[in-house]
Amino acid sequence: MKILYLLCLAFVGSASAQTINFNGCHNLFENQNFIFNKTGIDAFNKNIYMTTPINDQQPCGGLGNCEFKIQWNNALTRWEFLGDEGNGTFTAPYLIYYNSTGNNSLSIPPGNTSGTWIENTTVTNGECNGNLTVVNSTMTGDVQGPALGIQEVYKGRIQIFPNPVSDYIQISGINDGKMMQIYNIDGRLIKSEIFDSKVDVSQLIPGAYVLKITTRGFQSHEFKFMKK
Repeated sequence: MKILYLLCLAFVGSASAQTINFNGCHNLFENQNFIFNKTGIDAFNKNIYMTTPINDQQPCGGLGNCEFKIQWNNALTRWEFLGDEGNGTFTAPYLIYYNSTGNNSLSIPPGNTSGTWIENTTVTNGECNGNLTVVNSTMTGDVQGPALGIQEVYKGRIQIFPNPVSDYIQISGINDGKMMQIYNIDGRLIKSEIFDSKVDVSQLIPGAYVLKITTRGFQSHEFKFMKK
């Protein structure tokens, strides 16, 4: 990344198991998507992701060209979101966000609903509007999902049923749904598709899952369900 002012990100989701989509920090990066592809596995069995192509040609708003990388820092036991120092290299990268509160036993990084991605304001000058949340960013694809233990099957007027379920989940109370994702108990994305009030889960193996629904207004609703 060519400018110290760096970042603002927003993760946007992808159904690909080895791709992360991000969209956020619009003050610095404008409203655009960044696609990270898995490029390898480190010595600690953690996946490494980079925006591609890595050739100093990825535009990032008015900041010029930027490349980004998500990788595990074993010395500090945390995941890091890094910006290149120029020309697409990461010899001395800029730290944009870090997350040490997700499920660090997994090989994939936390999403913006798992643990806390903390903004490194020393680099961003606070231009990314604070830590990553579903309000200021989207981050989907090969990332950890929300913790299963804190989800509810009923939120206000929104309901999912039946639960447990064999074939189809019915959703009521959402009129502006945009996307929906299903995560397994380990936080891995299993399914991602355009919102529909009827969700086919017949191909899932029995167990616990989380259904995440994102609205056109960028609100997020999460529900735990059991597949029979």
